[in-house]
This record gives sequence, C-alpha cells and structure tokens, in this order.
Amino acid sequence: MRVTAVAGVMIIFLATAVFAAGYRNIGAREAKALLGSVKSVFLLDVRTPDEYRQAHLRGAVLIPMNEIERRLREVPKNRPVVVYCAVGSRSGTVAGYLAGKGYGNVYNMSDGIVGWYRSGFSIER
Repeated sequence: MRVTAVAGVMIIFLATAVFAAGYRNIGAREAKALLGSVKSVFLLDVRTPDEYRQAHLRGAVLIPMNEIERRLREVPKNRPVVVYCAVGSRSGTVAGYLAGKGYGNVYNMSDGIVGWYRSGFSIER
C-alpha cells in the first residue's frame, strides 16, 4: 500500500509539473489523431536541417531549436502547435519555451519522429 501511495503522489507531482509548464506531452499515436482531426494544427520540427532532409513528417515546418528565439514570429499563437524532434527531448524544451511565451495548446510529441516511425506512420524522405 505504501508503494501505491508514493506512486500516486509522484503521478500528481508529474501532472502538476506538466500543466505548470504550459504544454502537454503526447505520443505519436495521439499526435496523429490530433493532426487528423484538427486541420489547423501547426506541426513544428525543431531538429537540424540535416535531420529534416533525411526524414520529416508531412506538413512540418522546420525551425531548428537553436533558431526558435529568433524565428518565434513564424509560429502562430492562434493555432494548436505540435512540436517534435527525434525522441522528444529538444521538442520538450521548445514546447516549454513556447508555453512560457504565452502560446496555448502546445503539445510535445514525447516519442519524436522515432516513435512516429515505430508506430508505422509514414514519413517524408
């Protein structure tokens, strides 16, 4: 029973931290469903240009992580934003940055393009 109580507290703490950060972590399957149901989603790839050339999601806009501050105006504030990278680390940082700048409806694809591909979804090459 003690382990369950501790696990419950951790879940509450993690959920609070995510909501406090102002963005939500979602997996590739949830991202695909969101992209399929909400046509106005802005899909943001924050990887390097070389990574983008190798493979990317259809419709994604490339703004490398190291350029996001300078190019912030290119990301619309009035649309949901799904941010992705290779495995969710860089995109989590950028999602937090966007939320801190007042963006609402920001989603971090926490398993990245790797999770997308492993789920059997198509990628552009």
